[in-house]
Amino acid sequence: MATEIERKFLLSSDAWRTRINRSTRIAQGYLNTDPERTVRVRIKGQQGYLTVKGKNAGIARAEFEYEIPSADAEAMLQLCPQVLDKTRHLVDAGDGLTWEIDEFHGDNAGLIVAEIELPNEDTRFKMPDWLGNEVSGDPRYYNSALSNHPYSTWSA
Repeated sequence: MATEIERKFLLSSDAWRTRINRSTRIAQGYLNTDPERTVRVRIKGQQGYLTVKGKNAGIARAEFEYEIPSADAEAMLQLCPQVLDKTRHLVDAGDGLTWEIDEFHGDNAGLIVAEIELPNEDTRFKMPDWLGNEVSGDPRYYNSALSNHPYSTWSA
Protein backbone atom coordinates (compact mmCIF):
# COMPACT_ATOMS: atom_id res chain seq x y z
CA MET A 1 0.00 0.00 0.00
CA ALA A 2 1.25 3.49 -0.85
CA THR A 3 1.52 5.87 2.09
CA GLU A 4 1.79 9.65 2.00
CA ILE A 5 3.64 11.16 4.95
CA GLU A 6 3.73 14.94 4.85
CA ARG A 7 4.04 17.97 7.05
CA LYS A 8 2.46 21.28 6.17
CA PHE A 9 3.43 24.83 7.17
CA LEU A 10 2.39 28.40 6.59
CA LEU A 11 5.10 30.79 5.45
CA SER A 12 6.61 33.65 7.41
CA SER A 13 8.22 35.47 4.45
CA ASP A 14 8.72 35.40 0.68
CA ALA A 15 12.42 34.45 0.99
CA TRP A 16 11.63 31.02 -0.52
CA ARG A 17 10.87 32.66 -3.89
CA THR A 18 14.58 33.12 -4.66
CA ARG A 19 15.09 29.34 -4.32
CA ILE A 20 12.37 28.07 -6.71
CA ASN A 21 13.59 25.27 -9.00
CA ARG A 22 10.37 24.86 -11.01
CA SER A 23 6.74 26.02 -10.97
CA THR A 24 3.68 24.27 -12.39
CA ARG A 25 0.05 25.37 -12.59
CA ILE A 26 -2.41 22.85 -11.12
CA ALA A 27 -6.19 22.56 -11.43
CA GLN A 28 -7.76 20.03 -9.08
CA GLY A 29 -11.19 19.06 -7.95
CA TYR A 30 -12.73 16.51 -5.62
CA LEU A 31 -15.22 13.86 -6.66
CA ASN A 32 -15.50 12.86 -2.99
CA THR A 33 -14.43 14.83 0.12
CA ASP A 34 -15.52 12.38 2.82
CA PRO A 35 -12.85 12.49 5.60
CA GLU A 36 -12.60 8.68 5.43
CA ARG A 37 -11.60 8.81 1.75
CA THR A 38 -11.10 11.53 -0.80
CA VAL A 39 -11.06 11.14 -4.56
CA ARG A 40 -9.19 13.88 -6.40
CA VAL A 41 -8.78 14.62 -10.09
CA ARG A 42 -5.92 16.88 -11.11
CA ILE A 43 -4.33 18.40 -14.16
CA LYS A 44 -0.72 19.25 -13.44
CA GLY A 45 0.89 20.93 -16.40
CA GLN A 46 -0.34 18.81 -19.32
CA GLN A 47 -0.84 15.52 -17.41
CA GLY A 48 -3.99 14.23 -15.72
CA TYR A 49 -4.09 12.28 -12.44
CA LEU A 50 -6.68 10.47 -10.38
CA THR A 51 -5.86 10.09 -6.67
CA VAL A 52 -7.57 8.24 -3.84
CA LYS A 53 -6.51 9.13 -0.28
CA GLY A 54 -7.48 7.47 2.97
CA LYS A 55 -8.17 9.04 6.35
CA ASN A 56 -5.30 10.85 8.03
CA ALA A 57 -3.58 9.06 10.89
CA GLY A 58 -1.36 11.83 12.23
CA ILE A 59 0.76 12.98 9.28
CA ALA A 60 0.34 9.71 7.32
CA ARG A 61 -2.42 8.31 5.14
CA ALA A 62 -2.93 5.83 2.33
CA GLU A 63 -2.52 7.39 -1.12
CA PHE A 64 -2.98 5.88 -4.56
CA GLU A 65 -2.25 8.10 -7.58
CA TYR A 66 -2.65 7.15 -11.24
CA GLU A 67 -1.86 9.02 -14.44
CA ILE A 68 -4.89 9.39 -16.70
CA PRO A 69 -5.33 11.10 -20.06
CA SER A 70 -5.63 14.86 -19.66
CA ALA A 71 -8.88 14.84 -21.67
CA ASP A 72 -10.37 12.44 -19.10
CA ALA A 73 -9.13 14.64 -16.24
CA GLU A 74 -10.68 17.72 -17.88
CA ALA A 75 -14.01 15.90 -18.23
CA MET A 76 -13.87 14.72 -14.59
CA LEU A 77 -13.10 18.25 -13.38
CA GLN A 78 -16.47 19.23 -14.88
CA LEU A 79 -18.08 16.83 -12.36
CA CYS A 80 -16.45 18.58 -9.39
CA PRO A 81 -18.45 21.24 -7.51
CA GLN A 82 -15.35 23.45 -7.12
CA VAL A 83 -11.96 23.43 -8.83
CA LEU A 84 -8.88 24.63 -6.97
CA ASP A 85 -6.40 26.70 -8.94
CA LYS A 86 -2.86 26.89 -7.62
CA THR A 87 0.75 27.16 -8.67
CA ARG A 88 3.10 24.61 -7.14
CA HIS A 89 6.65 25.84 -6.65
CA LEU A 90 9.41 23.30 -5.94
CA VAL A 91 12.27 24.25 -3.60
CA ASP A 92 15.14 21.90 -2.74
CA ALA A 93 15.09 21.04 0.97
CA GLY A 94 18.40 19.13 0.94
CA ASP A 95 18.90 15.45 1.82
CA GLY A 96 16.93 14.50 -1.31
CA LEU A 97 13.73 16.16 -0.02
CA THR A 98 11.73 18.86 -1.78
CA TRP A 99 9.43 21.59 -0.45
CA GLU A 100 6.22 21.86 -2.47
CA ILE A 101 4.92 25.38 -1.99
CA ASP A 102 1.33 25.84 -3.14
CA GLU A 103 0.31 29.38 -3.98
CA PHE A 104 -3.46 29.43 -4.33
CA HIS A 105 -5.50 31.56 -6.74
CA GLY A 106 -9.19 32.38 -7.10
CA ASP A 107 -11.29 31.94 -3.94
CA ASN A 108 -8.19 30.76 -2.06
CA ALA A 109 -5.95 33.65 -3.15
CA GLY A 110 -3.68 34.88 -0.38
CA LEU A 111 -3.06 31.40 0.99
CA ILE A 112 0.42 29.93 0.51
CA VAL A 113 1.28 26.60 2.12
CA ALA A 114 4.58 24.68 2.15
CA GLU A 115 4.49 20.87 2.30
CA ILE A 116 7.30 18.37 2.61
CA GLU A 117 6.78 14.66 1.91
CA LEU A 118 8.83 12.40 4.13
CA PRO A 119 9.96 8.78 3.74
CA ASN A 120 8.84 8.05 7.32
CA GLU A 121 7.22 9.92 10.19
CA ASP A 122 10.41 10.46 12.18
CA THR A 123 12.50 11.77 9.28
CA ARG A 124 14.40 14.89 10.33
CA PHE A 125 14.64 17.81 7.94
CA LYS A 126 15.98 21.35 7.90
CA MET A 127 13.47 24.02 8.86
CA PRO A 128 14.18 27.03 6.61
CA ASP A 129 13.79 30.47 8.19
CA TRP A 130 10.90 31.29 5.83
CA LEU A 131 8.65 28.64 7.45
CA GLY A 132 5.87 29.81 9.73
CA ASN A 133 3.45 27.86 11.90
CA GLU A 134 2.88 24.16 11.29
CA VAL A 135 -0.68 23.32 10.18
CA SER A 136 -0.24 19.60 9.46
CA GLY A 137 -3.08 18.59 11.78
CA ASP A 138 -5.44 21.43 10.91
CA PRO A 139 -8.10 20.08 8.53
CA ARG A 140 -8.95 23.59 7.26
CA TYR A 141 -5.72 23.47 5.24
CA TYR A 142 -6.49 20.18 3.47
CA ASN A 143 -7.06 20.88 -0.20
CA SER A 144 -10.31 18.93 -0.04
CA ALA A 145 -11.52 21.29 2.71
CA LEU A 146 -10.40 24.36 0.75
CA SER A 147 -12.56 23.23 -2.15
CA ASN A 148 -15.63 23.33 0.12
CA HIS A 149 -14.62 26.23 2.40
CA PRO A 150 -12.29 28.57 0.48
CA TYR A 151 -9.75 30.67 2.31
CA SER A 152 -11.60 33.86 1.26
CA THR A 153 -14.61 32.80 3.40
CA TRP A 154 -12.63 32.30 6.62
CA SER A 155 -13.23 34.87 9.33
CA ALA A 156 -10.15 36.70 10.62
